[in-house]
Amino acid sequence: MLLLIGVLLAILVLPSPWGLVVIAVAAALDITETGAFLWWSKRRRASVGVDTFVGKVGVAVGELWPEGQVKVSGEIWNARCDGGCETGTRVVVRAVDGLTLEVEPV
Repeated sequence: MLLLIGVLLAILVLPSPWGLVVIAVAAALDITETGAFLWWSKRRRASVGVDTFVGKVGVAVGELWPEGQVKVSGEIWNARCDGGCETGTRVVVRAVDGLTLEVEPV
C-alpha cells in the first residue's frame, strides 16, 4: 500500500529526484512491514488434534470406575481411569484412544 502511494506521489506531485527517494522509502517500509507481519503470524505453532490433550489437567464430571466423563479445556470427554476416582477429582490425560481419554488422578 505504501509503495502504491509513493509511486502516485512520484508521478503526480514530486519533482524528479524526490520521487525516486519517496519510492525507495515506501518500498523499504512496505518490505519491513510485510516481514514483521510474517514473523508475528508464525511466532507460535498451531496446536490441533486430540493429541494436544495429552498432559492437560481436567476434572472428573462423574465417577470413573473405570469409565466416566471428564471436563478438559472446557469440553466434556469420555474417559477411562484404571485406578478409578470420585466426582470432582483432578485428573491428568495420559493418552487418547479414539474418543476416549486415558486419565489418572493428579
